[in-house]
Amino acid sequence: MTYSITEIASILGVSDKNIIPSEISILLVDSRKLSDPEKSLFFALESKNNDAHQFITDLYQSGVRNFVVSKKWKEWAPFSDANFFQVKNPLSALQKIAAHHRRKFDIPVIGITGSNGKTVVKEWLYQLLQDDYNIVRSPRSYNSQIGVPLSVWQLNEQTQIGIFEAGISQPDEMEHLEPVIRPTMGILTNIGKAHQENFESIQQKCMEKLELFTNCEMFVYEEDDKMIDECVNLSVLSQKSFAWSSDNTDAPLYIFKIEKNQFQSIIHYSFLHFNHAFAIPFTDQASIENAIDCLAVMLYLHVSPETISERMKKLEPVAMRLDVRRGKKDCLIINDTYNSDINSIEIALDFQQQRKMDR
Repeated sequence: MTYSITEIASILGVSDKNIIPSEISILLVDSRKLSDPEKSLFFALESKNNDAHQFITDLYQSGVRNFVVSKKWKEWAPFSDANFFQVKNPLSALQKIAAHHRRKFDIPVIGITGSNGKTVVKEWLYQLLQDDYNIVRSPRSYNSQIGVPLSVWQLNEQTQIGIFEAGISQPDEMEHLEPVIRPTMGILTNIGKAHQENFESIQQKCMEKLELFTNCEMFVYEEDDKMIDECVNLSVLSQKSFAWSSDNTDAPLYIFKIEKNQFQSIIHYSFLHFNHAFAIPFTDQASIENAIDCLAVMLYLHVSPETISERMKKLEPVAMRLDVRRGKKDCLIINDTYNSDINSIEIALDFQQQRKMDR
């Protein structure tokens, strides 16, 4: 979609006096990824190690004429044919524009958060639902304060469902991501030790992640994880939950048996008092839990159990996520380079053990 630069000024609450007419379709945060200068709006983001204001002169010389900045440099004075929107925080401006864009779409949007499994669940949902919907999803694992708004910006008139990840590493970050994604459905995959150093407790981190679901119609989580279940019950979200459980027969989605063989897992479940089953071509615990999260969303979207079963058995691995390669002397190499935290290592070791048992 395209916005006039006047619309952008209005969204940001800055003056449009003496504005140079322009049309914007690209939100640019990395000067190295410049593709269409005339349609780009560059955000001069600052971090501990970098100040993107230093790239503005080069970008101007490359044809960019629209910038969001937090300060103005004297060397830009000759750039009279460019628009400079000065704001307190360019990152907040980026999120504000993306949140405005999100509000234009009255469609189902799935927000996914958790310590592990976000990208796999997102990609599997895409595989499972792409025959029914035109889907926009986060590229790779664009789940940060910067990545989320860039992901949501992809929404367009043809989009029927959005699927976006949200990752946080410290308190108060989710309150900035929730308005950008504004999910109607949510998934909490799990809560592990990743990024724990910035939180007082794992419970605090869980409560922070639950903020993503503030305006959801429903969200999915595993009731058997007692810590997560306690946090859900302490929040105002318990009435919106679509919990699944292997222990509680009264859970909305009850998993009453899981069978494994060398090549697949067969998951038996009860939903609305009817029993069904489906198979996935994976045997590790993480994949089973990720598939159940996807199952819950598909059931909520009224996908038939027969269709679910047919599609689940065709699930494909996500690139660089527990990707198995055969090495020398009959050894196995598990490529999980997407992740580097301790929970990911535990998941990879469980996956390795399952492969060992299958050999």
